[in-house]
Amino acid sequence: MSGHDERPAIAVAHVVMHTPRLADSFTFMRTIGMRPISDGPRVSILEMRGGTHLILMLDESAAPRDASFDLMVDDLHATHRHFEALGLAPSAIEARPMVSHELFTVREPGGQTITIYSSHAGGRPV
Repeated sequence: MSGHDERPAIAVAHVVMHTPRLADSFTFMRTIGMRPISDGPRVSILEMRGGTHLILMLDESAAPRDASFDLMVDDLHATHRHFEALGLAPSAIEARPMVSHELFTVREPGGQTITIYSSHAGGRPV
């Protein structure tokens, strides 16, 4: 660890999502801003800010549900407008004053509903 690095010393390495529509889910994640790492027939990998990898795993039996993770963006309102312009049909933005956040949801092609939150980093390096 560097004495000048203000980021936390630990991060999430991998998040897994099972999907019956691997290629479509992969394209969706690229569209919303993830960086492609590997695109395979049964497993695909994308990268998020901070180096966290989303591991998409083909699973024909995966049922629609809420994703086991949520995402965070710096400008929630701009992201919401961008998703609308892309035709992704995000939900309305909701306030969550108890946790000082706003959020909206979007459904990816494999059927998972992903919650997108306003940033809670407070301008700190992450």
